[in-house]
Amino acid sequence: MVTSLGVAVVGFGWMGRVHTQAYARVPHHFPQLTVRPRLVTVAEEVPGRAEEAAAQFGFAAMTRDWREVAADPRVQAVSITAPNFLHREIGVAMAEAGKHIWIEKPVGLSTADSTAVADAVAKAGVQGAVGFNYRNAPAVEAARDLIASGELGAVTHIRVRLFSDYAAHPDGALTWRYELERGGHGVLGDLASHGADLARYLLGDIASLAADTAVFLPERARPTGATAGHALATGGELGPVENEDYVNCLLRFASGARGVLEACRVSVGEQNNYGFEVHGTKGAVFWDFRRMNELAVSRGTTYQDQPVTTVYVGPGDGEFGAFQPGAANAMGYDDLKVIEAYRFLRSVAEGTPYGATLPDAVRSAAVVDAMVRSAASGTWVDLA
Repeated sequence: MVTSLGVAVVGFGWMGRVHTQAYARVPHHFPQLTVRPRLVTVAEEVPGRAEEAAAQFGFAAMTRDWREVAADPRVQAVSITAPNFLHREIGVAMAEAGKHIWIEKPVGLSTADSTAVADAVAKAGVQGAVGFNYRNAPAVEAARDLIASGELGAVTHIRVRLFSDYAAHPDGALTWRYELERGGHGVLGDLASHGADLARYLLGDIASLAADTAVFLPERARPTGATAGHALATGGELGPVENEDYVNCLLRFASGARGVLEACRVSVGEQNNYGFEVHGTKGAVFWDFRRMNELAVSRGTTYQDQPVTTVYVGPGDGEFGAFQPGAANAMGYDDLKVIEAYRFLRSVAEGTPYGATLPDAVRSAAVVDAMVRSAASGTWVDLA
């Protein structure tokens, strides 16, 4: 029996739109799902934005105050896509109100924030999903299975990269993203948190790390009005960039494997150059987000001069079959969020977590916080 689930979206910038579109598409790709999302309320404090969202996507109600969502009995599940500094307050309040939550990473500004939301979810007995979307790529799941199978031998090292140019323009507006109190630690929370999750997802827990960080564009112009995404601003008052543009981090895993995680938001010439390279004693696997549906794989017994083969993922890998009928038919970024929505809603329906959860967010945040401490001290930092 299919039941209706009242959902709300809190924060309607680009990511709020992505979540809303994912809810709309879930029944088409996953008809077996026993709960169907029903768009109840959109909350957004920027004047006019909630009204536009309601008109375009069919929300039954709209508000500028997210607290009205927490008090609304029609809402059983909430997407939290507001800025980072609001994650803790909103996440805890929604959980305490008995709402299941799908919250974007990095879940606050610190491990303490992530832990507070995780504790509230656990205490309330609700489901909590986190927006680590890259682990949902069928190719990433196939790579994890390949590593676990032992076909690559014992994993020796991994390199994870996340290079982007979204903040490379010198006229990029000084939004909340560049402030410590509202945006947290810049590229560490924005991109390196994804990298930490991918590294853990593929190789297991990180035992210790050593990091170096830098700010390459120390000043930006303050915007004169509301912004969305990565807007430009010229002529405004200049203010300081308070968080990091770049991080380079050495990793030691509990397994004994080694790693490098590098992320930058001001990489001119790089557009979403995200991916990883995993090497083992008998082979290797490579993934590039820009070629999301394929892997480069080297395996065999020759060791030296061993060839690398391109492998296209297909219906047997992850949730690929819900989108395409055969290998080499492309999936895209928004499809990963549909998978995320499906796993969140399935968690609600079955009472069992599927996909990335709040404990995953806590572990990723602990890695980010350790990077901050390491960069400040110039030393290796152990993770509990």
